[in-house]
Amino acid sequence: MPERYLFEYAVLRVVPHVEREEFLNVGIILYCPAQKFLKALYELDEPRLRVLCDKLDFAEVQEHVRSFDKICRGGKDAGPIGKLSMPERFRWLTAERSTMLQTSKVHPGLCIDANEMLERLFTQLVKKV
Repeated sequence: MPERYLFEYAVLRVVPHVEREEFLNVGIILYCPAQKFLKALYELDEPRLRVLCDKLDFAEVQEHVRSFDKICRGGKDAGPIGKLSMPERFRWLTAERSTMLQTSKVHPGLCIDANEMLERLFTQLVKKV
């Protein structure tokens, strides 16, 4: 039987009106230390987001979501946060915040392949049916 590895993930959400607490799941961030894996997978559906907020600055939302992806990849292109270690970047990305872009609580699990698990969670929790 293949070895299973501990992973953690959070759902990335767009919350156009923080005070109303309505959100749309737009991505997944998954971290698996044993596989040295930290990656975000996201999809922004402008028409669905406009249902929550017709005045949404879609370009701004795209820019913010892309910054999550850059931070996951790390390096100097991701700014000062991108220079942190992988676990520090994951903790920074999943820290509680009250902005338009938020994450769910962090959830643990076991997987054989982190990338496959990321795809599965993305399909289950983000992709529209």
